[in-house]
Amino acid sequence: MTEQLYFENSSVRSFDATVARTLSDRLVLNATHFYPTGGGQPHDTGTIETVDGDRTWTVTAVEKKDEIYHSVSGPDHLPEPGTAVRGELDWPRRYAHMRYHTAQHLLSAHLLSAYDAETTGNQLYADHAHLDCAYDRFTETDLADIETALNGLVEDDREVRWYTMDRETAEAELDPERTRIALLPASITNLRIVEIAGENEEPLDRTACAGTHVSATGEIGEITVTGRKTQGSEHERINFELD
Repeated sequence: MTEQLYFENSSVRSFDATVARTLSDRLVLNATHFYPTGGGQPHDTGTIETVDGDRTWTVTAVEKKDEIYHSVSGPDHLPEPGTAVRGELDWPRRYAHMRYHTAQHLLSAHLLSAYDAETTGNQLYADHAHLDCAYDRFTETDLADIETALNGLVEDDREVRWYTMDRETAEAELDPERTRIALLPASITNLRIVEIAGENEEPLDRTACAGTHVSATGEIGEITVTGRKTQGSEHERINFELD
């Protein structure tokens, strides 16, 4: 099983690994910092090259199934299992996803606190994102207030941290509305919790999340709420962009 290094450190841009398996156009590594598509966050891209620099492949997609598969294009002859390789992430793309994912957590936390609107879904991209929530309809005034509140939280430069917790303990001790543990398959018994610092000992947000994040809200930059859209009965979508 591939060691998922991105869980431990989201800021790594390049890493060394060993080829574990090869398929027609996919590689399985013993460890990776390439994030696979999931949880509303797109996959990373970049390159994988042999350590001698002789051959380089472009990583076009990353999927997690029974293993983490790196789809690649480049030289037809893929490296043999056991080959030492170096992975290089497309850092601007990854960092954009990190900023947007942390911004989405801020938005989820604020909507729950200010409007009792629980997040029901989200999708991130490198240049925009949207969040779906359980709410009747936001007004233009609401959207302006949300934008102001979010940018205030960005200016506070609050710490963002993550850690693991046993699911049974998390369900017993943490707020289910905020953690959204119920959305996760029952097979997941060890949770990764992402936490954004509050003004006191109680965090602003504490959510079960397997995505990558920045280490402080100040890294997000200015948030612009670009609009809203009705998503069926009693559900709203909020669109936003980062500068």
